[in-house]
Amino acid sequence: MSRTLFRTRIKFCGFTRAGDVRLASELGVDAVGFVFAAASPRRVHATEARTMRNALAPLVDAVALFMDNDGDEVREVIRQVRPTLLQFHGGEDDAFCRSFGVPYMKAIAMRDGHDAIDTVSLRTRYPGAAAFLFDGHAPGGSGGSGQGFDWSRLPRGLDKPCVVAGGLRPENVFDAILATLPWGVDVASGIESAPGIKDGDKMRRFVEEVRRADCHTEPEPASGQPA
Repeated sequence: MSRTLFRTRIKFCGFTRAGDVRLASELGVDAVGFVFAAASPRRVHATEARTMRNALAPLVDAVALFMDNDGDEVREVIRQVRPTLLQFHGGEDDAFCRSFGVPYMKAIAMRDGHDAIDTVSLRTRYPGAAAFLFDGHAPGGSGGSGQGFDWSRLPRGLDKPCVVAGGLRPENVFDAILATLPWGVDVASGIESAPGIKDGDKMRRFVEEVRRADCHTEPEPASGQPA
């Protein structure tokens, strides 16, 4: 099967500088993420994210990332930042996630598990999710850790978009896409020189490798750990 009919969506996450947001837009990413999780070294406040959002180019989505934040904080971020998608990494249930009237993506921690993820369970627990993001952090941990996971554990037959994250970088995102054929990929630490400080060359090379994978003609089976 040729990949030329498909395009892998790209989300860059954990921005703290407007200049990095502008560069990401110029490189053609589909979405940029702002982190509001309390324990994250990339955490920003709503007023900072609002300023960075103004640096976004047209047709690039803003994503707000939370991890067990209270409802009032989520609502304040929505009011100030106007995200087009919410991303939840904590123990939030479906009712909480969809109570804000903004589409949401639920992150699934993959680090310490050994079995394949139960597709039926995901559908049952999060029927309102617009997409699922599979990240390399351990349960209870936060995203952006740079930890990978065994791609063969991704669920098969999931009828919602699947986004792969965790340990991705320019050197391995080509293999990740061929192994998993995801709807999208999400990266934070893999394009940074320090937490929250994006590296322009890494950002450019990451996008180039995603586009190269999209044009590849022989997808590979999902197996093994990220390189």
